Amino acid sequence: MTHEVHIGSFTVGAGNRPFLIAGPCVIESEQLVLETAARIAEIAKSLGMPYIFKSSFDKANRTSITSYRGPGLEKGLAVLKKVKDQLGLPVLTDVHTEEQATEAGKIVDVLQIPAFLCRQTDLLIAAAKTGKVVNVKKGQFLSPQEMGNAVKKVEEAGNRRIILTERGSSFGYNNLVVDMRSFPVLRNFGYPVVFDATHSVQLPGGGGTKSSGQREFVEPLACAAAGAGVDGFFMEVHPNPDEALSDGPNMVPLHQLQALLERVMRICDASQPRK
Repeated sequence: MTHEVHIGSFTVGAGNRPFLIAGPCVIESEQLVLETAARIAEIAKSLGMPYIFKSSFDKANRTSITSYRGPGLEKGLAVLKKVKDQLGLPVLTDVHTEEQATEAGKIVDVLQIPAFLCRQTDLLIAAAKTGKVVNVKKGQFLSPQEMGNAVKKVEEAGNRRIILTERGSSFGYNNLVVDMRSFPVLRNFGYPVVFDATHSVQLPGGGGTKSSGQREFVEPLACAAAGAGVDGFFMEVHPNPDEALSDGPNMVPLHQLQALLERVMRICDASQPRK
């Protein structure tokens, strides 16, 4: 049985309607964040999908030292707070250190543990102790069964507000694959399971000094995950991905999001009963 997890004004997991985590990869400007969040919120509302805005104040795992990382903790959290206050949306952001977890936990609703850091015990514990929802992304280097260890770390710190996210597994050099068997394995830990459709089509380091991606495969993979019965979908979305400062090749263009989600939700509705 999957635990229900309360986020903002809605509940995820346990057969509730699939939810959406979406937004630009990194905070580029306050205007872009607010405009993109508002439009995604409209789309999600039209489809009856609970929505969590996502963007990062710091992308610490960039390929190159020269890559744009974001505005930093203080300025980034100020922008995310405006999303909460002006648009009334719950927000999610990545954290990379215990200090970041503590500070971000004062503002955001969901703390996300990046895939590369899913085994970092001190980070997991710090995020758990904020009392906020902790979204742990499965490392590209882990089997889904091994995520039970991350779950136990968060639980032992006194937090059962957990989400688990599949984002593909390393397959040779500069490539990822998604094993659909991962979803029922992750759900056996008792928490909502999310499919990260955009990072799963990333080609890590495939651009030499940056990662590349194949956004044309976001839709078929998201549809497959919908058929497998996930609880939510994670998608990085940008008005103009080709000009984005991070993860452009694998982000969904904003103008294509509604049609994509309409198809995904039809599959969700057909594949299993919902409350």
